[in-house]
Amino acid sequence: MISSELASKLKFLEEGSKILFIVIDGVGGLPLPETGLTELETAFTPNLNKMASRGITGMSMPIAPGIAPGSGVAHLALFGYDPIKYAIGRGAIAAYGVNLDMEKGNVAVRVNFAGFSPEGAVMDRRAGRLSTEKNMKLCKMLRDIKIPGVDIIVETVLDYRSVVIFKGEGLYPNLSDSDPQRVGKSIFPGEIKALDDESSSMKEIAIKFVNMANEILKEGAKGIADLENDQHVGILTRGYSWRPEIPSMKDLYKLNKLGAFATYPDYRGVAKIVGMEIAYTGDELEEQIDVLEKSIDKYDFFFFHVKKTDSAGEDGNFHKKVHLIEEFDNLVPRLEQLDIDVKVVTGDHSTPATFKGHSWHPVPFVLNGKWCRPDNVKGFSESQCEKGALGQFQATEAMLYALGMAGRIAKFGA
Repeated sequence: MISSELASKLKFLEEGSKILFIVIDGVGGLPLPETGLTELETAFTPNLNKMASRGITGMSMPIAPGIAPGSGVAHLALFGYDPIKYAIGRGAIAAYGVNLDMEKGNVAVRVNFAGFSPEGAVMDRRAGRLSTEKNMKLCKMLRDIKIPGVDIIVETVLDYRSVVIFKGEGLYPNLSDSDPQRVGKSIFPGEIKALDDESSSMKEIAIKFVNMANEILKEGAKGIADLENDQHVGILTRGYSWRPEIPSMKDLYKLNKLGAFATYPDYRGVAKIVGMEIAYTGDELEEQIDVLEKSIDKYDFFFFHVKKTDSAGEDGNFHKKVHLIEEFDNLVPRLEQLDIDVKVVTGDHSTPATFKGHSWHPVPFVLNGKWCRPDNVKGFSESQCEKGALGQFQATEAMLYALGMAGRIAKFGA
């Protein structure tokens, strides 16, 4: 977490300003070759630009140079946790995101429904971006799977994603994924590897489950997913994990009332793991803000998550990502009018549409507050924020900036 040696010597205060922490998922980008401009530089964002011009800016490095982060660890870093020490698996994040309880020793894994060729090559990692309704039908089929000595829970997350929890004796989660994270590669359940001796029995259970799931889905899922040519539905598994053991933000920072405003289950899962209360909203940004406006007196720390920008980047849809950034910018005045002094706007990582995935590139960061010393940056973009007074810093330091601006860190030293 925040430089553990430093954090142990700091005194955080229970009183201070409220903090709004806005994360635009995957907002960082790369230039479109035809224009030389990123998605943020292309978008018309007068309101985000105003926030940048009134604030202090910089670039946040999610993990380290050259390392593309998963969404879970990227958010943990923004909340001040060392992403290497607390590398929470996607399985646990997905389980917590749909309110599944995990007991000590349970193993959870994130599952993608995917499209496979007759030869077993992954052709579509999202099964045509399967709808949640169809996902529920497929999960119902998988609940028929029985493996001796293990209780199995299968639950829909959202769209093409689901989660499975295995309950039994002596289960260890150190397994490799069956998700190659790229298309065109053949992947077979037997390729799941135990990464230590203790996880060998869980490996056999995982292989049996994936084999049985793929047999059921190959015939049973025909006509459910919108797949091309002769593809059939199967599953990919990713992020086998135990219940996370992690200190709460309340314990770390003396923030007693933390609220999370996120539409996507995985981000609710991360928030719940670090001790936030989930404020359930509708699926649209306007509905998120509606609930936030009604919750001002309820929390001291507000985590507000914007999801769709990341999905557009992963799909390689540059112009859709631009549109979504502009759509959020139109709503920024509502967030600025809230009675919250300290406001942060940043991303968890970059998802350039030209790259079609998460990348290691630093992310623009803006901090506003009563005691802010503005720099000369006039816009919220990569080329602007890299000129900011904060320079390039580790994402784990973002909370220190926000807490300090909120007057929630006592004077250090004599």
